[in-house]
Amino acid sequence: MATGAGTIGGLEAVVLAAGSGLRFGGGKLLAPYAGAPLLNAALAAAFAAPARGVTVVTGADAARVTAAARAFDPRVRIVHAADHAEGMGASLRAGIASLPDDTTGVFVFLGDMPRVPVAVLQPLAEALAAGAPAAAAVFQGRRGNPVLIGRALFEDLLCLTGDAGARAVLQRLGDRLALVEAPDDGVLFDVDEPQDLGVRPA
Repeated sequence: MATGAGTIGGLEAVVLAAGSGLRFGGGKLLAPYAGAPLLNAALAAAFAAPARGVTVVTGADAARVTAAARAFDPRVRIVHAADHAEGMGASLRAGIASLPDDTTGVFVFLGDMPRVPVAVLQPLAEALAAGAPAAAAVFQGRRGNPVLIGRALFEDLLCLTGDAGARAVLQRLGDRLALVEAPDDGVLFDVDEPQDLGVRPA
C-alpha cells in the first residue's frame, strides 16, 4: 500500500511503540495530545512518508496500542516485540525482521514524537535514492528523528541489543550519513513526562 505522495522504490515505515513509558507513569502513547492519542501524531507522520506501508511495533500495553493504531488507519501492520522489555533495540529488531524481502529502506519513527515535520520526509528518501546508506533529520546541528536506513544496514540493526536504538549504527557511518535540515525542532521533541503533553510549537 502506498502511503505518502511520491513513493520512492521499496521504502517502508516503522513506528516504534513498544515502550512502557515508565517516566511518564505508563500509558504514554495513549495519553491525549491535541485531542487524540499521542500515538496518532506519529502515525500521521509515518503515513505521510513516501513509503509503501506502515508497521507499528508493539510491546507494553500491546492490545490497547494495537487498537489505537488500527483505529487510526486499518491498513497498519502490527508486529509484537515479545522481548520489548530489553529496550529499543529489541523493538527495532522486530520491526526490521518483519519487513518484506524487497524492502530497500526503512523510515524509523518513534511513537512518542508527535511533532515531526513532514517536510523532511521526501528529502530523506531522495538522499537514500542518491546513494547515501542512511539519512537523518537535523535541526540546528542536532540530529533527531525520523531516520531513513538503507537495506545494507539491516543486518547491523538486527544485531542491536539494549536500549541504544540505531544511534551507534548511524554514528559509524560518519560523513556518509546524509543530513536533512528540518524546518523546526519537531525532529527533536519527544514526550517523556505528562507535562510535555502541553508543549506546542511556538
